[in-house]
Amino acid sequence: MAQTVAQPTATTPVVPAKLPLKAIAPWAVFFGVLMMLLLYFVGAEQGATSVFNGTDVHEWVHDARHLLGFPCH
Repeated sequence: MAQTVAQPTATTPVVPAKLPLKAIAPWAVFFGVLMMLLLYFVGAEQGATSVFNGTDVHEWVHDARHLLGFPCH
């Protein structure tokens, strides 16, 4: 069996494309608001600050609440 050895080749360095801040900012704001909304529903959606009546949202995010260290009972 013949063995082959890979020979190094000369390549040009890869330069990453520059991404302007104007392209990133709307997405960063969108995901920031989405994460804050998710944090609210996991951490505070019950009792006096409840948006929805009942305990439905509380039960849906119950395990995540314990995983993130929020007390709930």
